[in-house]
Amino acid sequence: MIHHIILRVIAHATEDVSRVRAALDFFLSGAGVREGSKLIEEIQAEGHHGNPITILSVQLKKKADCLSFAHFVRERFSEKDVVRLREEMPERLDDNQVFHLRFDKQAAYLQQVKLTNSSDAITAKVKIETYPKNREKAGAIVEELFG
Repeated sequence: MIHHIILRVIAHATEDVSRVRAALDFFLSGAGVREGSKLIEEIQAEGHHGNPITILSVQLKKKADCLSFAHFVRERFSEKDVVRLREEMPERLDDNQVFHLRFDKQAAYLQQVKLTNSSDAITAKVKIETYPKNREKAGAIVEELFG
């Protein structure tokens, strides 16, 4: 099924880090991840143009947390996002069996799950495990979880 999930978001210097953290925590608390906000790692970094940024990330490793996250997200997708996801599934699943999602950061702050193409997003990397490694089986798992 799911081996792990990595969620990551960047808080730019012009943004309130606590609000960006709240947007990320929306996914964790909504998925029922206990102590979710305590799992968030915060790193201070420098952006491309020398601007200060804060990178917030969390890795979900427990099977129950990963499945809860997948169900939480799937239940809150709009019909439009479901159709879009089905169309884009092959491109979103890479050769390492990582399924890539981008969620609208502003919508997450407003307690909504919405896909986006923006680079200013909460990214989710869902590592799918199959033994032996098999892209078709991984695709079927992704479709079952998110489609």
